[in-house]
Amino acid sequence: MTKKKDIDSHSGTETTGHEWDGIKELNTPLPRWWLWIFYASIAWSIGYWVAMPAWPLISGYTAGILGYSQRAEVIASLADLNAGRQDMAKRLLDWTPGAGPKDDELRDFAFAMGKAAFGDNCATCHGAGAQGAPGLGYPNLNDDIWLWGGTIADIEKTLVVGIRSTHPETRNSKMPAYGKDGLLKPEEINGLTELVLKLSGQAHDPTAAASVEAIFKEQCAQCHAETGKGLREFGGPNLTDAEWLYGGSREAIRTQIINGRAGVMPSWSGRLDPATIKALAVYVHSLGGGE
Repeated sequence: MTKKKDIDSHSGTETTGHEWDGIKELNTPLPRWWLWIFYASIAWSIGYWVAMPAWPLISGYTAGILGYSQRAEVIASLADLNAGRQDMAKRLLDWTPGAGPKDDELRDFAFAMGKAAFGDNCATCHGAGAQGAPGLGYPNLNDDIWLWGGTIADIEKTLVVGIRSTHPETRNSKMPAYGKDGLLKPEEINGLTELVLKLSGQAHDPTAAASVEAIFKEQCAQCHAETGKGLREFGGPNLTDAEWLYGGSREAIRTQIINGRAGVMPSWSGRLDPATIKALAVYVHSLGGGE
């Protein structure tokens, strides 16, 4: 005997026969087309797991029967890119800016290559716009203030050997920690602070500044020069301008004299190929502050 269908009186839809507290469950199955798509998706996912890399393992992953690897594709693409620019890279190494008819072509190539390398390797400290971070010791590369010189050759050498890095020929300037190491008395440090404020054209105590002029000549002039304008051969900063790596306030200057802070820039030799370093030098030089 065929069971009579139970039809909901409100919607006119057949029910499943289940009822809870007077509420009946309607029998509204999914459309056939939706079910077929769902089943096809399950079949496709199983096939993908078998054919492509899919499941992580303790020491790797399932490679799939097709052996596809996006990493291998990236490596191959980079190899093709490097092979395509080898000729220009070789020419760049022998290039002297302004010394040939291909000058603009090589400059554009170096700029593009250097900009990409800067974003990957230098922007972390110097900023995406090379503006640096005053107060944290990261120099602004857009201005014309250079401790070691701002020509392309100077910049390239700095990139190669680094600053206070592990390279045997690194550019090295280290300011003593006059306070932390007890090299000067507190009143002498206070006097030197006032003298630096005077050199930089800021409000200062004339008496305190005059009291340490002999100490400045003895302790500081070797790097900063007696005039305070700095000596590039020693990486000595100019104390008469308004450019400060760690700040130019009275407290910031005093802290610098006490602690002798000195930042480190790594040597990029061995990390970057010579052509990329040359391109970086050209790019940094082009930012507006190159000499």
